[in-house]
Amino acid sequence: MSIMVPILKTYPVTGLHCASCASRTESLVKSLPGIKSASVNYADTSIRVEFSPEEISPSEMKKAVQAIGYDIIIDEANSQQMKEEARYSYFKQIRINTIGAASFSIPLVIIAMVLMNIPYANYIMMALATPVVFMFGRQFHAGAWKQLKHRTSNMDTLVALSTGIAYIYSAFVTFFPGLLHNAGIHGHVYFEASAVIITFILLGKLLEERAKSNTSSSLKKLIGLQAKTVIRVTPDGQQNEVPVTNVMPGDILLVKPGTKIPVDGTIISGGSFVDESMISGEPIPAEKTVQSKVYAGTINQKGSFQFRADKVGGDTILAQIIKMVREAQGSKAPVQHLVDKVAGIFVPVVISLALLSGVVWLLSGAENAFTHSMLAIVTVLIIACPCALGLATPTAIMVAIGKGADNGILIKDAESLEIAHKVNAIVLDKTGTITMGEPAVEAIEWKKDIDIETSGKILLGIQRNSEHPLAEPVVQYLENSGIKNDLSVSHIESVTGKGINATIDNKSFHVGNRKMMDENNIKIGHDLLNLAEAWQKEAKTVFFFSDSENALAVISVSDKIKESSKEAVRQLHSLGIEVHMLTGDNAQTAAKIASEAGIVSYKAEILPQAKHDFIRALQLQGKIVAMVGDGINDSQALAQADVSIAMGKGSDIAMDVAKMTIISSDLTKIPKAIRLSQQTTKTIKQNLFWAFIYNVIGIPVAAGVLFPLFGFLLNPMIAGAAMALSSVSVVSNSLRLKWTDL
Repeated sequence: MSIMVPILKTYPVTGLHCASCASRTESLVKSLPGIKSASVNYADTSIRVEFSPEEISPSEMKKAVQAIGYDIIIDEANSQQMKEEARYSYFKQIRINTIGAASFSIPLVIIAMVLMNIPYANYIMMALATPVVFMFGRQFHAGAWKQLKHRTSNMDTLVALSTGIAYIYSAFVTFFPGLLHNAGIHGHVYFEASAVIITFILLGKLLEERAKSNTSSSLKKLIGLQAKTVIRVTPDGQQNEVPVTNVMPGDILLVKPGTKIPVDGTIISGGSFVDESMISGEPIPAEKTVQSKVYAGTINQKGSFQFRADKVGGDTILAQIIKMVREAQGSKAPVQHLVDKVAGIFVPVVISLALLSGVVWLLSGAENAFTHSMLAIVTVLIIACPCALGLATPTAIMVAIGKGADNGILIKDAESLEIAHKVNAIVLDKTGTITMGEPAVEAIEWKKDIDIETSGKILLGIQRNSEHPLAEPVVQYLENSGIKNDLSVSHIESVTGKGINATIDNKSFHVGNRKMMDENNIKIGHDLLNLAEAWQKEAKTVFFFSDSENALAVISVSDKIKESSKEAVRQLHSLGIEVHMLTGDNAQTAAKIASEAGIVSYKAEILPQAKHDFIRALQLQGKIVAMVGDGINDSQALAQADVSIAMGKGSDIAMDVAKMTIISSDLTKIPKAIRLSQQTTKTIKQNLFWAFIYNVIGIPVAAGVLFPLFGFLLNPMIAGAAMALSSVSVVSNSLRLKWTDL
């Protein structure tokens, strides 16, 4: 009898509107027979499930999840498209509801605050509040009903109860004012409270969905790097364009200038320079000759070559990056919002207290006991309204995001802002993060006793006609020095791995490395030679310019460290954060850059997978890790990190995967972002304190505990004012973030 191996699959989930929705779905799936493990990611709206196909099928899981109001997309061929369609549909509906609720709430608040004495004011306010509560806010009532059926509660329950009770009580006051009047109580309506609560919470949902919608775009762009077709060369030399999906290991493929390399392989003829920045992160295109390795998604720049396909489909490095980004994004635990946790306990407690106070009044034998009982229930529920609770986090987050933008820090979601203050290890990519990411000429040292202007014109003319990637920095350097190009180069020849030969006015010149100089018997003066060796020890790229006999100049090219890098590392250390540097560059260059930046821990010559694994290893040590990068090669590591930060001048992929983006590429913005997170978290905790302190004091007073001693009963109108005051306190405290220093 064969034993079926458990299958591990990730399916999109639709209908998740809060963290408790994700928790409920996860709990249900875990309870099904045949399920080995299940994890729902609310941020990614997906479920990662390991199951035995003998005991349960995906369609059975789908039916079980549908029974509690959600859905799993098990059509693997179209799952991502269907997930995006469902997400966009929900976002569109939330946007419509938010705009609709706001358009009715604004005039409603104006009437409630300023125009209460106009004729039929209560009826007008009721007409304005009704569509907000029962049409634009219907998802909260539906969510509360769903929770009730499973004997639980969440924020939907709070919103539905508070707005529903406020509305129903206000409707009672509107249609039957005499009953309260006869009891000696002036009936006050709370239509504006029910509408404004729903409007604010809808706005929070809208902002949340907008942030979440960006997570899939990075995967789309990564997938877009894959070539769709390729030129395959048959054994008899014929060239046929075929879909890349038809390529098999061992096939011979032709790559022309400017095209993407379709699969991983080894060059068998020809040569070129290939932009591998999306794999290595290094800005200088890599020279490729026979036996050199090439990778899918990289871009061929100059020459044509043929190569043998070694890895195809899901085995290529690019495919592995796509897979790892998807898994890293999907493996994060659901965000456990403090408010949702408290609400699970808070709601039943408040309901119990409201009902208890009502029963006590009914049994008290006091005059108008029934009226007092109803008022106690309503007042307790109104004063316990979650408006301040709902505003505590989003207002602080909104102000903090604006504060960050003012300081050149773009923050995509609240989760990264909440976590950043816990970071105790930060991983920095080298190229484009610590360094400028652009090769530049540091210096050109000329031979003594030569005409620098004339020699400079010759060098400029040669480099202008060169296809070598280091030619452009030399051209820029010479032009910035005031040298003009007015010479005609009659012949130029590229020598693979060495440099270029050129002819001007029937005279030979060379631009290349030491090997080229030696092969052409070029004499290099001691001054130039000693300087070249010193530069090489500093991990700079060095090459020479010569005529047919003597070296005329030595040129130094390097990727300079940013001015802000050293200060940023110092500030991070002062915050108690350990700093690591990872790079695909060689060990000599890595050591030099790390030393200049003040970084002790660094690793060189590593590929994207190793960056991802390094971060994972830190996390397994209990570290909260932030990753800072700027290239496609950093996307795996960015997705795995607890906090991901992209440099603004980097690739779109890095910026899409990352939850924060530093607009100016100034590394000192990173410690600022961490300090902003510290202040925001502190503000959120203060807000939650103020939100609850009103309930701790107000609920007992609303229930009538002061009546036996002082004969005092809290009027629902005062309860509403207390509720509003708690909201004002929360918003005012959040606004203080605007004026704090980073």
